[in-house]
Amino acid sequence: MIAVTDKVTSFFRACKLEDQSATSPLPETLRMSLEARVEARQDGSLDADRWRSECGIWSTWADTRYRACAHRKELGSNARAIRIGVKDTINVVGFPTRLGLRHHRHYPDSSAAAVRAIDTEFAEIVAKVVTTELNLGVGSGCVNPYVPDVAPAGSSTGSAVSVTANICDISLGTDVLGSIRWPAGNCGAVGLRTTCDRADLHGIFPLSPQMDALGWVTRSAEDLFFLWQLLRLGGQERSAIAPLGRCQVSVVENAFDGGCCHPEMRDALHLACRLLEDAGHHIRSVRLDDLWAQREAAWQLCAREAWDGYRLWQKWMKTELSESTQAALEIGARIDDQSYGRILDRLAACRKDIESRFDAESAEIWLLPLHPTPPRSLRDAVMPKSTIPASDQPDYEQRLGYTPIASFAGLPAITMPIKRSEVSGAPLAIQMLGRPHRETQLIAIAADLERVRGDLRWNPS
Repeated sequence: MIAVTDKVTSFFRACKLEDQSATSPLPETLRMSLEARVEARQDGSLDADRWRSECGIWSTWADTRYRACAHRKELGSNARAIRIGVKDTINVVGFPTRLGLRHHRHYPDSSAAAVRAIDTEFAEIVAKVVTTELNLGVGSGCVNPYVPDVAPAGSSTGSAVSVTANICDISLGTDVLGSIRWPAGNCGAVGLRTTCDRADLHGIFPLSPQMDALGWVTRSAEDLFFLWQLLRLGGQERSAIAPLGRCQVSVVENAFDGGCCHPEMRDALHLACRLLEDAGHHIRSVRLDDLWAQREAAWQLCAREAWDGYRLWQKWMKTELSESTQAALEIGARIDDQSYGRILDRLAACRKDIESRFDAESAEIWLLPLHPTPPRSLRDAVMPKSTIPASDQPDYEQRLGYTPIASFAGLPAITMPIKRSEVSGAPLAIQMLGRPHRETQLIAIAADLERVRGDLRWNPS
């Protein structure tokens, strides 16, 4: 018995797993601002060997602890300054695509269009990051670096965890109904959902083609502001961020109907309003009654399109799915063609008139909490049977949430933490929705807000 114990102990020590509670000091190269790091790599003051070594040691420790990566590689011989992660439903040449499945992988012949569009003069892809099963399953196995007691949430889980843990500087994911925004919010990071554009989605595993959108996670709005321009993430025509003047920001009053919004989330929103006013922006209120009513339709649309896709996927993916994934697909199977057609008609009408909605309110931004409730402790949370809310659930209104507004309307949205919960220490996040293809404006306003608020990012000792 002693011999077996000794062998087990020796194994874990060899794997450097004997003390998972210990912290590893973040090297100075990772404490530098991204702009300073890029300059240091360019002028040679940060040489490739030191950068590659320090980054490798930290990333190995952090991924062991937080489990963000599905596949990770070391920096290349030139060791570029910016490290990119990519969700494991997005094709990248040289990396396997697993789709969150234990018994599936394929090696693509070409990278997704969104990956090919990244300017890699200063950056390289270092990881495929964890996702939930087929974007639909419950749970990812990742640990939240910001508050380990809080689930990271969302299907783009690894995108947020890898960035918060400083394994990646920016991570590409997808957002259907909040898949980028939830994990970014729960991990105290900044998450950007971009405008729905099918041209961006070639080479990306589809969940709901009507609402799928690219998403990006960074540790701060300042980082996103810098990388959006450096890497030309919005395309050469859309990446430049012009100086921003005073903007009209409208608080969506529907979020406070029926007592659904938790007092801590309401307080976080009110703080955001005060900070935006301090930054020079004007605050007013707006009601989005007709669009608000489409939140349920957005979930139904996602479920039906996932079911339609699955009937094709199963021909190539002979693998057993988890109960939560199957439950979500079964909900989609029950949505008949007539109901599906009505939802598509409402979606088309909504998107046709969306600019006029902003014009009618003389607004540039819609502001609301990320979610009705603060992130819940894993000790208290009850894992849902399915990611798709069911109308017979007692917390149905809360589970519908606030993220489907941007999804159904096809709008860009950015989320960022405003304060920490006084109860759990979890980040409390707001989201801002902008007009189609106005991502640069959202990033600039988020950076304004961050400068006034101060830094809330996770900084390991």
